[in-house]
Amino acid sequence: MTREESNTDQPPEHENGIKGKLLIVDDEAAIRWALRRTLQRMNFEIAEAETGEQAIALIRTVRFDAVLLDISMPGMNGIEACRRLRKLMPMLGIVMLTVRNAEEDKIQALDAGADDYITKPFHVGELAARLRAVVRRAYASQTDEAAAIRIGDVELDPARRLVRRAGTPIHVTPKEFELLHFLMSHAGLPLTHARILAAVWGPEYGGELEYLRTFVRQLRKKLGDDAASPKYLLTDSQVGYRFRAGADMAPGGLA
Repeated sequence: MTREESNTDQPPEHENGIKGKLLIVDDEAAIRWALRRTLQRMNFEIAEAETGEQAIALIRTVRFDAVLLDISMPGMNGIEACRRLRKLMPMLGIVMLTVRNAEEDKIQALDAGADDYITKPFHVGELAARLRAVVRRAYASQTDEAAAIRIGDVELDPARRLVRRAGTPIHVTPKEFELLHFLMSHAGLPLTHARILAAVWGPEYGGELEYLRTFVRQLRKKLGDDAASPKYLLTDSQVGYRFRAGADMAPGGLA
């Protein structure tokens, strides 16, 4: 079974055309109301919580596809709520919402387990795209982790441990394969250096930035990816890396 990332512009639909069941967590009622109205028009099913504690209680009893979580809340803040939600539901999609744009906030959110972040004020289309991406990711993780992944001209087959570019097999080392698999299985989502290192090399890793850069450089060469203007393996400045999502690729694999 092949998971065609390039053909997954929409997340899997629930009954009645619902695009996903979302929990909005924000202490400001006006923001929750505005988000609810906007996202319901896009066929998301919405529930609300005004604190991190309420969100955790809801997650224990109701199955959600994703959580839109404010980073700044009284009591338990968004970062701590994110850590606890991630422990409770490893496959849950989590998008952090913040009014700040500092790089350290983004890194802190992603290291706490968030899949993505978006900064207020934001464009509605951008928010919907981020939410659809995390819903797709959560669904794919739950359905078939051994499925082959194809994005543009790059195909990775976990069961056979093969990588092909434009149909031609390319040689990668075992660790390069694990790194590429992790990046492609999280396509479209930002991944911090620390998260990548811990996931691929183990929990004792986290600060070996130059080590990771070396592997990324090697992968880019093997994928034919121009480091100055990469098509697949993108750099998120000061944060980490992301593999371009199939939905962002034009026919033929061109960005």
